[in-house]
Amino acid sequence: MNLLDIRNLSIELVTGSEPILAVDRVSLTMKEGEVRGLVGESGSGKSLLAQAIIGVLDDKWKVHADRFHWRGQDLLRLTPEERKKVITKDVAMIFQEPMACLDPTTTIGSQLEEAIDEQLLSGNFWQRRKQRKKSIIRLLHKVGIKKHIECINSYPHQLTEALCQRIMIAIALAKKPLLLIADEPTAAMESTNQGQIFRLLSSLNQLKNMSILLISHDLENITHWTNTITVMYSGQFVEAGTTSQIFNQPYHPYTKALIDCSPKANIHLPTKSRLMTLPGSIPILQHLPIGCRLGPRCPRAQQECVQAPKVTNHHGHQVSCHFSLKGSK
Repeated sequence: MNLLDIRNLSIELVTGSEPILAVDRVSLTMKEGEVRGLVGESGSGKSLLAQAIIGVLDDKWKVHADRFHWRGQDLLRLTPEERKKVITKDVAMIFQEPMACLDPTTTIGSQLEEAIDEQLLSGNFWQRRKQRKKSIIRLLHKVGIKKHIECINSYPHQLTEALCQRIMIAIALAKKPLLLIADEPTAAMESTNQGQIFRLLSSLNQLKNMSILLISHDLENITHWTNTITVMYSGQFVEAGTTSQIFNQPYHPYTKALIDCSPKANIHLPTKSRLMTLPGSIPILQHLPIGCRLGPRCPRAQQECVQAPKVTNHHGHQVSCHFSLKGSK
């Protein structure tokens, strides 16, 4: 049974005139112990999809889906309070700007204390306080922070961004989630720190069998850490499959463009040559193309592309394109 099973999820932005379809009928599944990458340019709707899963979108966003199941339970049939209770118990999320998410006026120790589940503590108040402190130290050690006393007494601005990201992961782990959503967890970090964060997430997956949804704009970077990948463009589903299928034999022109513009794919280019890129840029919400939203930038676009393509399945490798690259070299 899938942990998360979402079919045809749409997210509308309610405006003064008419609603804007920011995410258009996207499907996503997560199995127990799976590490799935969610890839696309900035503005593809990746973070919006993640926020819809954990239920933090405000009233200006309307979420619709044919199926929205968590561990077989239909979340759309629950009240907002019941849904929040289910999701906050089993799902945690770390955001791409840890400095902005941590409270600058409170020590790290106090913020970690708030994350500890009180139901896991027992005894009198002094015994609970001691248990809470041990739990905080255990969490910091789990995410690779050895100088726990110095960290507990520090404020966020006194720590590096990489340390703050580890602390965000520790806060997320406090509830022992079944699914961890990591939204650009290494954005603006040096390559050394990026590797450390990815290795930490990988160890959590292997040792705790924790499912991870890894959101990134860098397809090449996450291929080293994921089992499966879903690609999005401008709020629409593009392609999904195993990491090997996506990276070695992409079926969609957009996925191929993401791979072709990576340094690994251009290793034989002469020095100072331009990387392969698609013309144009991702459309803004107020001016979305009809049909396939990649159409105005797609090198294979034809008249049929004014109609939204259907998803086809090729032995688990799914693609949404009228003129896919299947069978081409």
